[in-house]
Amino acid sequence: MEKETARIEAFSDGVFAIAITLLILEIQIPGPSGNLGSQLIKEWPFYVAFLISFAFIGIMWINHHRLFTHIKRSDNTLMILNLLLLLGVTSVPFPTVVLAQHLGHPDQAVAARVYNGTYFVIAIFFNVLWWYVNRAHLL
Repeated sequence: MEKETARIEAFSDGVFAIAITLLILEIQIPGPSGNLGSQLIKEWPFYVAFLISFAFIGIMWINHHRLFTHIKRSDNTLMILNLLLLLGVTSVPFPTVVLAQHLGHPDQAVAARVYNGTYFVIAIFFNVLWWYVNRAHLL
């Protein structure tokens, strides 16, 4: 018998996979100018932001996977709360680019707040999801 949450998990896995893949699209490939090394080094903020966001999305996926191994059944509220979490996950590429573009510039503090704020909202969504699953006896 298939687990009742299998479709939710499959959809969520797809969203996580797409979000983590979209992160790499902002890393620009330098054109042939004879100074490839220095051009690659100039892109360091994008590498750092990519690696941090990749790790964070990976950790979120692991936590999501572990949570859903305990959930026995689903309901509409669970699906809505899960969609809110996935909304946060799909937004991660945007603050990642904002952070990368502004590291080392005067607005880097604002960029860091946008980036951190995104993860704060995602953490709220995840905790509300966990709280609901416990309260609704879906475990």
